[in-house]
Formats: sequence, C-alpha cells, structure tokens
Amino acid sequence: MALSKSEEQLMKYLWQTDGYFMKDLLAALPEPKPAKTTVATLLKRMIDKKMVRYETFGNSRKYFPTVSKKAYFGNHLRGMIDNFFDASPTAFASLFAEETDMTREQLEELQRMIDDKLKK
Repeated sequence: MALSKSEEQLMKYLWQTDGYFMKDLLAALPEPKPAKTTVATLLKRMIDKKMVRYETFGNSRKYFPTVSKKAYFGNHLRGMIDNFFDASPTAFASLFAEETDMTREQLEELQRMIDDKLKK
C-alpha cells in the first residue's frame, strides 16, 4: 500500500529506530515541527494501512513500522517499473544509468552487484 509524502517522511524516522513514543518522535522531527495532532492523524492513517503498529505502555503508545524500508521501496519501485516502463526492468535500468550522476566507482559497484546476481 502506498504512503503519502508526509507519511513517508514520518516512516523514515520509524525505520531508523526500534520504535518511538509520540513525545520522542515529535522531538526527532525537524523544525518547523508539525502539531502533535497532525502526527497522530498520520500515524492513525498508517495504522489503518497496516504500515505501522503500536504497543501500549501505561498511557503511552510506542509506534513501530510493520514493513521494512527495503520491502516498502522495493514494492514501490516494482509498481513504478510496471507503470512507467511497461514492466521492463531493463528500460528502467537504462534510464537510471544514463540519467543519474553516478561516479565511475558507483557504476563499478553496480556492475559488481549485477555480476554477483548473475552468478547465483
């Protein structure tokens, strides 16, 4: 399931730690900080989407992502490849290699990753 841009920004923080209480999450967010009610609404939506869960500790909730960053963006990327590149990973890779400002070292690392994948 897709997250809004605001939800994705919040998830970045949840992926970085072993859960956050609301007060800690608010403290971690950059200025200008959103209102607590805004963050609560975003978390509620993310819970409804089954992307976040919480555990109750007394009167507080600790929030956790239910999907890993890798799984979320992998799914997002597959959808983009299907929608924008006619389900052709090769077309995506071609555009990616040509349109990004990758250094020689980064391209060589990408080549090593491809070579390792081919060996498997």
